[in-house]
Amino acid sequence: MKDLAVRLAALDPDAGAALHVIAYFDRLAEARAGLHTIVRGAAVLSGCAARLVDDERRVRIRVEPDGASTPSGVRDKDWISAAAGSATLWLERSGPPGPVDAMVLERAAAAARAVLERTRGHAAQADPALVELVIDAGAAEPLRLQAAARLGFNPDDPVRVVALGSGAVRLLPEPGGLPEGRAGVGPAGPVVRLPASYEGAVLALRFTAEGTESDPGPRVVHADELGGLALLAAAVGPGTEPVPDQRALDRAAATAPWVLATLDAVARSASLRAAATALRVHHSTLQDRLAHTLPVLGWDVRDPQGRLRLHLALALRRLHNNQR
Repeated sequence: MKDLAVRLAALDPDAGAALHVIAYFDRLAEARAGLHTIVRGAAVLSGCAARLVDDERRVRIRVEPDGASTPSGVRDKDWISAAAGSATLWLERSGPPGPVDAMVLERAAAAARAVLERTRGHAAQADPALVELVIDAGAAEPLRLQAAARLGFNPDDPVRVVALGSGAVRLLPEPGGLPEGRAGVGPAGPVVRLPASYEGAVLALRFTAEGTESDPGPRVVHADELGGLALLAAAVGPGTEPVPDQRALDRAAATAPWVLATLDAVARSASLRAAATALRVHHSTLQDRLAHTLPVLGWDVRDPQGRLRLHLALALRRLHNNQR
């Protein structure tokens, strides 16, 4: 292959260089090279920095053209890239790729994808039908274990279910980064416990909010952290009438656009000063706002009892907004 590349280069330099790239990554594949070696090869052959990122598997590798590994910084959207399964390989160079860069991207991405699948198992976009079977409490355990194996999970792997606001369900190996967006996160455990993790994830999702001024609150909630609040979910279903404190909260929200965000910050902060910092307002402004809410709510959120009522009213409001 090397001799052929030399002879071909004499006739067509680009074709010779491309053949050299193919032979290079074939040798890495035969040697079962790791991800760093593959990215280093991409950087050296292309003459520019290369990086490989797989957010789900927490892989972040960047290598300079001299072969030195460096931390990843901000990515430029114009860099040329190629998908490597759930990962992406970039060459930090803009504009249309030349023949050599295109071949480097193709061969390095293929090599990286093979290594990721061989060493880090879990597919990023799992088969929804298999996921549905794994979390189905009514399915026979051998079938669920078999489905989990096809998704890349061993029976003892710690895994948790994530229920997304979009309605999708993801299985997340532990430890693992959460997907973006609203999410309820179930407890981690072995594969046979995934139906219970799913129930926890769906329950936790009901306590999430959009995180906006009109729907303030956490976008991600872990079932493990709900404690006794989880009992509230069973009390709120379709047709359940709001309790008086929730009605008072809704009346207060109608008086000014900042009310809900202000009350949510008070409920979630360790002190009023911390709440003012979170809201980016002066402490006196926060005091004025709370004085505004007092006659509408009918209770003072600045004392412990009032904050507890506020916590519960906000939680009940989210449960009403997020019916299962």
